Amino acid sequence: MTLPMVVPAQDLPARVRIHEVGARDGLQNEKSVVPTEVKAEFVHRLAAAGLTTIEATSFVHPKWVPQLADAEALFPLLGDLDGVALPVLVPNERGLDRALALGAHRIAVFASATESFAKANLNRTVDESLAMFEPVVTRAKEHKAHVRGYLSMCFGDPWEGAVPVHQVVRVAKALVHMGCDELSLGDTIGVATPAHVQTLLAELNEEGVPTSSLAVHFHDTYGQALSNTLAALQHGVSTVDASAGGLGGCPYAKSATGNLATEDLVWMLQGLGIDTGVDLGLLTATSVWMAGQLGRPSPSRTVRALSHQES
Repeated sequence: MTLPMVVPAQDLPARVRIHEVGARDGLQNEKSVVPTEVKAEFVHRLAAAGLTTIEATSFVHPKWVPQLADAEALFPLLGDLDGVALPVLVPNERGLDRALALGAHRIAVFASATESFAKANLNRTVDESLAMFEPVVTRAKEHKAHVRGYLSMCFGDPWEGAVPVHQVVRVAKALVHMGCDELSLGDTIGVATPAHVQTLLAELNEEGVPTSSLAVHFHDTYGQALSNTLAALQHGVSTVDASAGGLGGCPYAKSATGNLATEDLVWMLQGLGIDTGVDLGLLTATSVWMAGQLGRPSPSRTVRALSHQES
């Protein structure tokens, strides 16, 4: 491929690690249950495209997310993926027990910066949810697991509106202090703008949270996901969450549309001369295949553009 033309920009990371969330966050809101074998094939195809961190599933109670009720069946089907990190989401200690029993060694917990979303998603206050996560993180670390903390509603909340930066920083610091190795800052309803992103990142740094421990997770509700990602890269962030084909939403925030499409991200990063290790052609083919399984076209602009060129 001769395009995009590579024109590097100054002061950006030389390499970005993409934390692929399509198999978990991307599929969790699908109304029709995706067969376990299709999910496993999806993950294998993503790995073949060069993605080295692929969030596999969630050990949440099937009542809350029926799409992910097959976690025990799916995770063993991915055991042949040498060199690929397979994080799993756990909501509580029971979920952690299930994950550890299958040999998972990368764990994620899911917190909220706002009271309204904590209530909707976890049926707890923010502080109650942090208290629930503390023993989960402690036990995961005792098992030498890597722990990621997701922090949702960092830039806006559908019930509360604008979320003060200091409120986000308070919860972020609590997650770091309880032992999270990495913190993913989520723009759950896609309302962030670049200066807001950089302001939050700077405030976290001032409060002792290093950029090296931060990742960003943008939704593209208002078309701002790539511009917000670039703002984060300019600040030094080098881990970006994305979902193959732009799959995803949030079952507890109806205004949340799809995640940043991995293909759109890779196209931009390639143009900037930033290494990802991802084969964009193979990735696009994977998303076209998955769109066929789901019975609808991919929302990713890059997938659509490249697929049209090849047809």
